[in-house]
Amino acid sequence: MFSFRPKKADNNDKALLELYRSSGDQQHLSGLYERYMHLVYGVCLKYLQDREQAKDAVMQIYEKLVEEVLKHEIEQFRGWLYVLARNHCLMALRKDKNQHFISIDTEENQSGIMEIANPVHPNGGADEKEHDLLRLRECMEQLKADQKECVRRFYLEEKSYAQIHEELKMELKKVKSHIQNGRRNLKICMEEQKLRIGGKDAK
Repeated sequence: MFSFRPKKADNNDKALLELYRSSGDQQHLSGLYERYMHLVYGVCLKYLQDREQAKDAVMQIYEKLVEEVLKHEIEQFRGWLYVLARNHCLMALRKDKNQHFISIDTEENQSGIMEIANPVHPNGGADEKEHDLLRLRECMEQLKADQKECVRRFYLEEKSYAQIHEELKMELKKVKSHIQNGRRNLKICMEEQKLRIGGKDAK
């Protein structure tokens, strides 16, 4: 059905998305997906470290795509697809290896990923994972109200900037600013907590 070789785009991404949404014809969606399938495969291979699993994931992501593109306002398909593929792989790793991942990213900057990955070991691994979750909750509570609400909706509920803008009746640029600042403050807070805990353990 699919090839992992990149294909030249005949129509722009938004046009194909609109054709699929209006007609329900998966030929439009598969044509769009084929443009970026080599990139999706690369992301899956990077995370899963297995060629066959990566190929399976590419097909699973397409199956998910059929429904997901109807639920979201997509401004830039390539970046949105990257996030979808990455999250799919992280969830697969969490399920297969019993790890917990917390991913904090933005649509514009896919390189800014903060992950907490803690394998559950017989000697205290579950406690470590619980501590990480507690730190995250504590740091979320320290965010300003607008930052906390925007971060929660964007990362935990996977809502778009436009959806948050509509729901909170907040200017779009303020939504983006609160998400960026909230993400930065969360990262700083969690790093500080880890340093404090590390200092206590060293005593």
